Amino acid sequence: MWIIFAILSAVFAALTSILAKIGIDGVNSNLATAIRTVVVVVMAWGMVFLTHAESGIKEISSKSWIFLILSGLATGASWLCYYKALQMGEASKVVPIDKLSVVITLILAFVFLHEEFTIKSVIGCVLIAAGTLVMVL
Repeated sequence: MWIIFAILSAVFAALTSILAKIGIDGVNSNLATAIRTVVVVVMAWGMVFLTHAESGIKEISSKSWIFLILSGLATGASWLCYYKALQMGEASKVVPIDKLSVVITLILAFVFLHEEFTIKSVIGCVLIAAGTLVMVL
């Protein structure tokens, strides 16, 4: 089931890029990010209440709170930079560079989470990086 959600995530991420590029025309990128964020917040809390998950908030540990907040700050920084880049550049070039996050995530997962870095991972990272260069240059 996770693969279906992963594919849907990719489809919605692609739609996000195209819809954002169209919508950001003539709009300050920070304002556009704020508008997008409000929509995401309403949608996320809507799902929490729809699935009756709000009771779990009391069970979140201090460590989880800290890392979820840090993750939120990283997301905010990413979105602000992404919208600025999308406003200034072509979507067909901004998006592949943004997807280098896959390579960076694999490296960070190896360093900080001690996840396995296999020959497949290395080859995949090299191919993603090379593909990004080919698409952007």
